[in-house]
Parts: sequence; C-alpha cells; structure tokens
Amino acid sequence: MVHILPHLSTTPKLRVSLFAFLLSLVFLGDARLLRTRSASSTAEDIVETYNKYYNYVDLTKYLQSLVRKYPHIANLSSIGQSVEGRELWVIRITKNPDVDSPGKPKFKYVGNMHGDETVSRQMLVYLAEYLVSNYEKESRISKMVNNTDIYIMPSMNPDGFEKSVEGDCSGDNGGRQNAKNKDLNRSFPDQYADKNLEPDKIPEVMAMIKWIQEKKFVLSGNIHGGTVVASYPFDDSATHEQQGHYSPSPDDSLFRYLAQVYSQNHPVMKTGQPNCPDTMEETFKDGITNGAEWYDVPGGMQDYNYLHGNCLEITFELSCCKYPLATELHKEWEMNRESLLSYIEKVHIGVRGYVKEAVSGTGLTEASIVVAGIDHNINTGKYGDYYRLLLPGSYNITSVAPGYTSQTVHGVEILQSEATELNFTLTPLWSQTVGSATVTPDSVSDTNDQNIVSTTTSYLNSVQTRVVPSEVNKTPPPLLPPHQPIQPREFRHHHYADMELFLRNYNSEFPSIAHLYSVGHSKERRDLYVMVISDNPKVHEHGEPEFKYIANMHGNEVVGRELMLNLIEYLCRNYGTDPEVTKLVNDTRIHIMPSMNPDGYEVATEGDVKGYKGRNNSNNFDLNRNFPDQFVAITAPRQPETVAVMNWLKSIPFVLSANLHGGSLVVNYPFDDDKDLKTQYSRSPDDKVFQQVSRAYSQENPLMHNGHPCEDLYPDEYFADGITNGAKWYNVPGGMQDWNYVNTNCFEVTIELGCVKYPKAKDLPKYWEQNRRALLQFIHQVHNGIKGSVSDSRDGTGIPNATISVAEIDHNITTAHTGDYWRLLTPGTYSVTAFAHGYKPVRTYATVSKDRVEVVDFRLTRLHSDPNGQSFDGPQPTENPSEKAFENLIKDLSLGQGLDQLVKSTATESSFRYRGYKALSAFLRGLTLNFPNITSLRSLGQSVEFRTIWALEISNKPGEAEPSEPKIRFAAGIHGNAPVGTELLLEFAAFLCINYGKNPAITRLINETRIVIVPSINPDGREQAVEKQCTSTQGLTNARGKDLDTEFFGNASQHVVETQPETRAMMDLILEKGYTLSVALDGGSLVATYPYDKPVQSVENEGTLKYLASVYANNHPKMHLGDTGCSNTGQMGNVPDGVMRAAERQSHLGSMKDFSVDFGHCPEITVYTGCCLFPPADQLATLWTENKKALLSMLVEAHKGVRGIVRDKNGKPIVGAIIVLNGGVKVFSVEGGYFHALLAPGNHNIEAIADGYQEQRQEVVVSSYEAASSIVIEFDMDNSIFGLPRAFVVASAAASMTALVVTACIIWCVCAAKSNYQKDGFHRLRQHRDDYEDEIRLTSMGSKKSLLAHEFQDESESDEDTLYANKI
Repeated sequence: MVHILPHLSTTPKLRVSLFAFLLSLVFLGDARLLRTRSASSTAEDIVETYNKYYNYVDLTKYLQSLVRKYPHIANLSSIGQSVEGRELWVIRITKNPDVDSPGKPKFKYVGNMHGDETVSRQMLVYLAEYLVSNYEKESRISKMVNNTDIYIMPSMNPDGFEKSVEGDCSGDNGGRQNAKNKDLNRSFPDQYADKNLEPDKIPEVMAMIKWIQEKKFVLSGNIHGGTVVASYPFDDSATHEQQGHYSPSPDDSLFRYLAQVYSQNHPVMKTGQPNCPDTMEETFKDGITNGAEWYDVPGGMQDYNYLHGNCLEITFELSCCKYPLATELHKEWEMNRESLLSYIEKVHIGVRGYVKEAVSGTGLTEASIVVAGIDHNINTGKYGDYYRLLLPGSYNITSVAPGYTSQTVHGVEILQSEATELNFTLTPLWSQTVGSATVTPDSVSDTNDQNIVSTTTSYLNSVQTRVVPSEVNKTPPPLLPPHQPIQPREFRHHHYADMELFLRNYNSEFPSIAHLYSVGHSKERRDLYVMVISDNPKVHEHGEPEFKYIANMHGNEVVGRELMLNLIEYLCRNYGTDPEVTKLVNDTRIHIMPSMNPDGYEVATEGDVKGYKGRNNSNNFDLNRNFPDQFVAITAPRQPETVAVMNWLKSIPFVLSANLHGGSLVVNYPFDDDKDLKTQYSRSPDDKVFQQVSRAYSQENPLMHNGHPCEDLYPDEYFADGITNGAKWYNVPGGMQDWNYVNTNCFEVTIELGCVKYPKAKDLPKYWEQNRRALLQFIHQVHNGIKGSVSDSRDGTGIPNATISVAEIDHNITTAHTGDYWRLLTPGTYSVTAFAHGYKPVRTYATVSKDRVEVVDFRLTRLHSDPNGQSFDGPQPTENPSEKAFENLIKDLSLGQGLDQLVKSTATESSFRYRGYKALSAFLRGLTLNFPNITSLRSLGQSVEFRTIWALEISNKPGEAEPSEPKIRFAAGIHGNAPVGTELLLEFAAFLCINYGKNPAITRLINETRIVIVPSINPDGREQAVEKQCTSTQGLTNARGKDLDTEFFGNASQHVVETQPETRAMMDLILEKGYTLSVALDGGSLVATYPYDKPVQSVENEGTLKYLASVYANNHPKMHLGDTGCSNTGQMGNVPDGVMRAAERQSHLGSMKDFSVDFGHCPEITVYTGCCLFPPADQLATLWTENKKALLSMLVEAHKGVRGIVRDKNGKPIVGAIIVLNGGVKVFSVEGGYFHALLAPGNHNIEAIADGYQEQRQEVVVSSYEAASSIVIEFDMDNSIFGLPRAFVVASAAASMTALVVTACIIWCVCAAKSNYQKDGFHRLRQHRDDYEDEIRLTSMGSKKSLLAHEFQDESESDEDTLYANKI
C-alpha cells in the first residue's frame, strides 16, 4: 500500500507540543525575521587572503562587498537575529537573485551552528566568493549558478563565535552554545523526543525553522567541526542508545550516496581515518556514518529538515580542531572546495516537475509526491513545483492532493545525471462525471486520515488513485456544468512574418509544454518551423510516441497552415484544464509544422479555388513529387525543403503523421503510385491500419465522411467513408507519404481539407469547426496497436535498431535509440518477433484491442554458441575501469545524439580558404609546432615535380608503434582537381588538435587511436587545378598525365610498367600494415563507395565494406538521402542510402582502395563530398559542417568489430597468425600478437591459423554501437601430422627415406653408366608468403602472372578480365 500522507509521529504529546510550537511561529513571523539589508555604499571591497577569520563586523562588510560587486547574481538578506541582536546573514547566489521564480531547486549550506566550530564559517565565505567571482569564467560554475538557487549562511551562531578563541581545538573556552547557553543542534523538534521549545531562548532556531518551511529547500549541508566525517540521518532513535544503534531513514541509501559524494572528494575524509588526537581509534568506513550509530543527537537540525522541510540534509565535520589557527584556512579550503561544489550539483538528480490543477492550470501547492516503496513524501512549492531526489532506477510515482483525482505514473526511469522531468495534472473531484468510478469495499485502503478513502481505477493503461469523501461526509460535492474547452480567439491568414511571431509568442508563453525549432530552410532561406507540444517537449521520452502534422506543402493550399496554428493555440490554452488535451499532451510528443513551403505561400493569392500559383517552391518544383520513390526514378533535383524534411524524419522515431493539403475533402492513404503507374488500387502491407486511421479522421468530419466532397467542382467524385487509396485516385510518384512508410517507422496519410485551396479569411472559423475533433482524434490513433521495449536480458540495456516483425505483414519497424518501439495494428491477435544482430530472436503473441495500446516488451539473449562446437576455452581478457569507460564512450557516441552533442560542444572558429602546396606545408608544420606532444609529420616521398607528399600522425604517442590501438588512415587529393577533401582533412586535423585536452571525448579518442592524415596525394595536379571549375579535368592527373587512381598494383590484371612516385609513396604507406580502416575523400558526386573499382569482381566481405560506407553516409545530412543531385556531372538519380559499390559508379583498374583491400588487408571507402569538383572557397564552411560528424564517426567506427591477442599456452605472443573472417578475408596478428578487424554488425565466424599449432574457431557477435569484442586466442601445439600420431609419421618417414636413398643409389649407378651429362633439376614450390616488395618489383619486368599467383589474390579471374584489361 502506498502511503499518501506525510509521515507524522503518533505520539499525542508531541503532536500537541509541535502544534503549539508551529502556532507560535505565526506570531513570531514579523518583518524582523526576514529582512533584506541594502549593501552599504561606503563599504570597501575586501580582498580575500585565506589567512584570517572574519568577526561579525568584518563578515558583514565582506558579504555586502560581494553583493555590491555582483548584484546580478547575488543578494544579501537576514532571516532573523541572534539573542544579542546580530543578523543571521544569508547570501543568495543565483541568476536574477531578486526574483523568486520556479524551475530552480533550492540548496543551502549552514555553517558555524556551534560558535566555536569555525572552519565552516570561513569555508562558506570562500565558497560564496568562489561562485560569484568565477561566474561566466568557468562553465561548471555558470551552469551551477544559472540552474540552482543557492543560499549560504556562514554563521547561524554569531554570538557564540564572538566568544570563541582561535586555537581552541576542543572547545574549552566556550562559544559552542548561543548567548542563552542553548545548544542549537539540540533545540529542534524531534520525532523521538518530547521537547519543550523555548522560543525566547533560541531565536536562531525559530528563525531557521520558519526559513526552512518557507523556502522548501531540496538539499542542504550543515557544516561542523571536531572530526572529519559526513553524518547522515537519522541522528537519534526511539531507544536513544548513546552509540552503536543504526537508525535508518526511509531514504537511507540515498543519504549514504550523498554523504559519499562529499567524502570521496575530500582527501582526508575519504580515508575514513581522521586521526584526531583525542580519538585516534575512531574510524568511519568510506568517511561516512549514520548519525545515531555514531552517537545519539536528539533535537538535531538535519532530522528536522528531512521530516518537516522537504529537504535532505547531511552534517559535515571538516576538521579535528574546532577553531584552528588561521594559517590552516587555505589548506582547509583546498581540501573542501571540490566536495562543496560536487555536493551542490547533486540537487539536480532524481525527478522534478510540476503539479497543476486541471481546471485553471495553476500550480497546486502542498500536493504530495509519493514514491512507492519509500515511506517519505515531499510536497510541492508555491508554484506547484517539486524536486524529489532519487537514486537511479525505475519508480512508481504518485501525485496526491485532497479533493483531486490523483495520478500515478509507473516505471519512471531515473538516470544518473540530470533529473527526469515528470509533470502531473490533477482533476478536481467535482469535475468528474457522476458514476465514472465505483468504490467497492475491497478497494478501500486505510490512510492516516479517517475522512479519506482511496480506490484505483484503470483508464487506457493509466492508473489513477481517486481521493473521495468517505461515508462520514454525507454532503455530495456540487455538480458544475461540463467543462468547455477554450477555442481559438481569432482567425486570419498568417503570412510568414505573422506566423513566425505567432509561434515565437506561444513558445515564450508556454515554455513548459511548447518548444519551437527549425528543421532547415526553404530556397529563399525562410525557416521551416516546427512547434513541439508535450509535457517534456525538448527530448524524446522513452515509451512516448512521436506524432507529427505537416501542412502547406503546396504553398497555395493554406487551410492546413491556419488549422495548425489554431491547433497550437487550442492545445496550449487547454492544457491542464481540458482532460482530453492534457492527456494527449502528457502522453504524446506532438510536432506541428505549419508550413513546409513558406516561399510558395508568399506568392499565392487569397480566393484561389483550384489554381497553381504558389503551389510549387521558389525553384518551381512540386515538393510532393520530389521524394525518392520505390517504383519510379525521380530525376528532379532534390529541393532544400525536401532534404530538410527527410533529415528531420530520419532523426526522430515518428509513429504516425498526416500531410495536410487542399483542393478536395478526403483522407488519402498509401500507396500513392504503383510500378505500372496505372490508376488502380496499390495496396501497402499495412492497408488495414491505414484504412483504420483514415476513417478515424473522416468519421469526425461529417462532410468528409459523406463521400461527396466537392459536388460543384467535381460532381462525379465519390469516396466511400471519405477515404481513398492514393493510387486508386490518381498516381503521385515521389510523394511524401509513401517515402515515410517505406523509409522510416512512420505511417503517414494525406488529408485534403477542403475544396477551395485558398479560401477567404472569413471562412476559416468554419474549417476549424469542421476539423477540430478530427485533428484530435487522429492524434489519439498513435496510441493503438502495440508498444514496448527491446532490451538486453543481461543488463536491461535498451537495444537500438532491433527489428519488430509481425507475421503475415511484410513491413518491419525498428526500435529507437533507447530500445523503445511502437507498432500500429488493427484489433486482432498477432505473432510478433523481435530480433537484433547478435541476439537470439524472441517471438510472442499479442492481442490488440480497439482504442488502446498493448504493451509487449522483449528481453533478448546474446548469442555465444559456436556451431562447430569449438570455442576458445582460454582466459578471457581482463578489463580495467579505464577500458570500461572508453567502451561506454564509444557506446554513447554511437547511440542517440551522442555524436551530435560532440559536434555541438566542439565548435571551433575557422577561416576557410584553399591552400596551395606551400601554404599546406606551412599549415602542417604549424600543427606540429603548436601541438608537438600529439603530432608527428613525415614525408612519404615526392611527386614528379618534387613536391613532398606529407603524412601527419595524430596520437598521444606519435611516431611510436602501438599495435594494440586501431590505426586509421585519411587520404585526399588523389585527383588534384578535387581539393575539397584536402581542405576538410586539414580542418579535421586542426579540429582534433585544438580540442585535445579540452574536450574529454576528443582527448580519449586521440589517446586510443593512431590517426594518419595524407591531405594531398597529388600536389602537382592540385597546383594546376582552377577554383570554381566544377567539371574541369585540369589537374586531375599528375605531372606525367597519369590518373593516379589507376596506377596501384592491386588488381588481377595489370598493364602498368612504370610506377608513379606518388603511387609508390602511398603503396609503401599502405603496405606498412596495421591499418584498421582507411577513408579517401574525392569529389564530383555525393556518395560513399566501397571496393571494388575493378569490374567482374566478386566482393568478399561485401557486407562489412558496404556497412562502413553507410556509416559515413548516415552521418552526413545529405548523402544518406541517396540523391546524387549532380546535374553538372550527369550523375542523377537515387542511390539507396547514398552508398554504392565503386564499380557501379565508374569501373576501372588500379584503384587505391582495391590495393588497400587486396594487399594492405585494410578496408577502404571513398567518399565523394560534393557535385562540384572545385567549388568556390565560400562553400568550404558548409562542406565542413556537412562532413564533420561523418569524419568523427569514422574515428568511432575504427574501435568496433573484433580485436584480440594471439598467444601460445605459455603466454608468448604469436606474430603472423592468420585470422580468417567468415571463411574468406584474412588479417594477421602483428607485434604483441594483436589483431583487429572491422566487421558489419551480426554474427561472424573466426578461424585462427598458425604454423605448428592447432586451428582455433569461434563465433563472435559484433554490435553497431559497442566497442570491439575482445578475445584471447591461445594455441595448443599440433601433435598430429596428416591426422596421424606424430611418432608414427616420423617412424614411417624414416623408413621411407631409407628405402628411397637405396633406390636412388641403384638408379644413379645405372644412369651414370649411360650418360654423364644428364642432370635432374628441382624447383621449390613457394609455400609461404613472399615479401611484398619482391613481388611488386616484378611488375617492372611486365610480369602479370606474378600477381595472379599471389596467395591473397581473387581467383575468379576469367578471360573476360584479361579481355577488358587489354581493351583499356
């Protein structure tokens, strides 16, 4: 049973005394208790020296000085006075400190409660000075001050301090108590003790109690002295044993965690051994202790905070000596600074939000927040805001207020870092419909209040607890008229500027539920605005579906645009008052794009019935014919509006959508065309679902549902139930709704809202009235079907990109970044399967009901079995915390917005220009001079015209061999007329160097990776190329007229006689071995290609090569859309996912990537960065922005796949062992026995072969988001020969050799008699790998067969290969 009332002691005597005490606070609450002191204009600024104590006068002046100097973030007030009339100063530090606004949790530190414990007093003075002086200088401090309401009271007992004596370590000279000789930390109301409070003797305590109750602090620290430890509640127990009795609070685990936050950042406290002279034997595990277990403290302040103030407080003892000499203060500050700051930051963990009243939308004060399983509630503040600190985990949380229907949210996930936001809207009982719930005897639960009973009802998976009057109160609540939602206030056509102001206004007025953003720009640079409306609008919440409306795709079809603005107003103004709107907003993340074609709208004309002016964008392209199509090649160039929307839809896991048009009155569903381009029904696999959601809209619009929409304009047009299949109506190739369904998880329909495209403004109210119910009902449809999570059974982690498959429906959907999914279905029973790379699939049955969603969760088990029954039974690699942290970094950067956040957090100022050879060389030298610890520059060789081909290495140990780290190669400029790649790599190198040591992710990536950058392979060609020439071949070749990408000796057929010097330099680099991945940048298209360039070549390991190319393309904002869009080069059309095999683009022999794969055993992809070979310099900044994330993704990808060590039973590394991947591709172990191979996500078979050892096999699982699987291969000696025992084979061989020698002697004698000049010659067959240098030298003699005989060469060459080569 969940307790829904705050905990109170049941001791009658305590209740009476506490009531009388609290009542006295009302009369004591005069202006004297809370006054703001203006800073003295004559006070001089005091410079902190850390070597003296401040008495009361000095303290006052110093605090006034701080406030005067930093008025924008600090103010000074007094909460009351001490016995002797000294002010109890509090300095408040936060942004806009004179304004009390919601949204920032309140934190406090209180020091010098015992007057002779003085270190705390000075520490808090130093802390205040540190916060204000470092604001806007240190990002951590700025964030803390901006987001936290910090209150610091340096001295709660100023009278006692004035009596204390410096150097008194044990308190022998007095000063501990206040001026009335009262111990302030024994004077608070206590749950286990009946204390008779004497307000006139403890004004400090009375002021503190009033302050605690008024402010509703969230977290607090009470700082003392006398030892070094963090003490947490409870401070006493019911038995009041003096020591050794552990008295846990309901939040005991949380308190222990918070205490350790302070102790573990304190160099002495964390040891647990204060070594205080008076108590040398006293130790504290982890530097923390339960208060009562240490010693019993009745009437303590920290327990009062927890029980009566919403606030979790811990007591920190900072020093063995209570009043040490001032010379110790600086050392104390250095030891406590990080602890003080880290503890403040923990006010932001747990869950936070608002509790609002459903009728007026105002915040509910004193509503209870109940966490199931934790018998301690907190209450909301005056704005209805609350902050509940919790440890990471999953919780059921309820909001309760007398007279309201309470609300429970199950499975609230609390994370380690920032607080989870959870808002509640409670409906008054009198607004409920009579008979909406039944109270039965077994549903009544006992509470602490005999006038309240509760019952639990279920509504669409939302559990609510209703608090209703019991039979004691016979008077029924008054029944008020049914709630009427607020309707939009005005109707008019909004041009772009007007619409923009409207959106900005609602974004500002309703920040808790509305968030405005832009997904891109139109051709004329107008923003494509989207308004999100949800209870947590800025982020995707696990388990909450994403919904969208898009309007005004055709600029002259304007009804949808105005309806979307009406809908925004309706949702915002009715949230918290209208139950339907409130539930929709709380349970759905609703995205509304009022205008996808703002340019077209600006030229359209009011009154247009069926015209075309403004229909297309400003490039005169129809945006609803501009998307890639499954049946037809769309040759029109992809428009900026289309690209922006496609990127948007790929970035958010939308579930359901509607595209709003005009010109008829019908809901149109997929497919919009078919392969024959005939006007006939084109059924999608989810035809039933599309019909269901379409009818949900049309049935709420009677005119539409009638089926005869525009009889005056189109008298023969009829749509049964107001819906139609798109292709059955007419064919629309390149439509947006089909692209949504085929390429994303989103089901989209097109809704035609009226017969007139651009009606008069006076008719707009009619359109709202006809469609408002339908618009809401369509949003409800996102909550039909099934939803759930797919997680790893081992650790519960969500699995992204897992596939959800429904039997007999040929359309799968995938999970979002945190493993959640939504699958729309019609009512019925379905067989549903979840599967993911590296996991065993799981199948279950789900029964879907009407108008509700069924929760179906999947927990998948990883695959570990080996199909051949063999596995590596040797030791598994050990993992230290540092490696685990790096694995987590790779995972974070691979999931969700990890890479995006890294890109945003590492912005650097850049001045882009093209650099010739001299400037490029100077730039590279500049990097090595400025960053000597992480860079190394070397020459690979020289070009024909003797320009150096530079290679820059970036790593934490440049120039040193680190075989355990992946090595990645970036190269550009193989074609001198395409220098964009060169400039991108130079900027990439600068970006990495500048952020090293500043950004933790970049620093760690560089520390764990060897990065080699070759910015210009063909410097001679670059010098000949001309800027702004998009298609010119000038500079393409080297100085001898050779296309260097046809000069590499890695193909099956070879006709080249002389090696070019540039080619030789790169071949030597490639043959250095040890490279894990290579990325080459080129130009003239927008696509990523993978090997091979040569024709008629089967591609071994094609899945991995294609996957690597897709990683780059998917992290490029345009490339993954698959539109080459290169009209200047004639390369038009759609390339699926922006990835293709290189030979399909332009086949040729002798390419660098083919050589890298065949001879360097390193996968290489070539990225074509743009259509123009040599674009103007002012486009470089845009190209860098487009490629920055993709380049970083390659660094991350280099750490995936499989890696390990090969060694023998004695632990000796084996160099040169062959690792065969999936029976084909080979890699070799290098120095130290290390190997690393990139593989596509999935299951892979590995065979390990080494001379003289038994072959080993294993199956490994590779994930798309996890760091490389690490394995240890231990070889056993091979004691068999040809499958027979070694001793038997050796004996047999010896006998055979003896017989052979005897026979040979006889034959020799016979032959010698016949001929003296006949001799036999023997040729040794080469059985082992020849040196690559020897083999390549053979090419100068025209030897083609030497390459064909190579062990690692593809053996599928046919006569057709040779014929093709001879034709070149």
